Amino acid sequence: MNRLFGPIRQTAYLVDDIEDAMAYWSNTLGVGPFFYLKNHKAAGSLFRGQPTDMRISLAFAQSGSLQIELVQQLNDAPSLFKEFGDAGRRGLHHLAFWTTEFDHDVGSYQKQGFEIVQTGGMAGDNNRNVFIERRGETQLAIEISEISGSKGEFFKRVALAANDWDGSDPVRHI
Repeated sequence: MNRLFGPIRQTAYLVDDIEDAMAYWSNTLGVGPFFYLKNHKAAGSLFRGQPTDMRISLAFAQSGSLQIELVQQLNDAPSLFKEFGDAGRRGLHHLAFWTTEFDHDVGSYQKQGFEIVQTGGMAGDNNRNVFIERRGETQLAIEISEISGSKGEFFKRVALAANDWDGSDPVRHI
């Protein structure tokens, strides 16, 4: 287990075509079903301290104890995803760690030298997330995701759907 953040709960991949990526993961790797959020406007997000109007499509599936997230940015708004893509990178973008003690944990990571790069979710809804990094360490983003609210229930639903998945209905729109 990771001694600093706890267990890795999610791996996330930046893709150019999320629908092709879902088909690959489902048909070739047998991972699914995917819960697909198309053209999401991440209201209230900040990137490097500035508001951003990024639009993204997201897809979530489960493989064992690990959640798989696929991300496609749909516009040119500043974001960690755009920065990664502009550097010519695709594939594994970030690892996510889940918490029910968001403020405490994020404060603890900041005291250890991590900086907030991007935020999402709204304060008070128990569904916030932040991407953090240490200055100069940009190999892989780290997401801290609050799961005390409806997001935690959604993640449970994704995991339960994977348990009995027979390969049918591989993409479920949300």
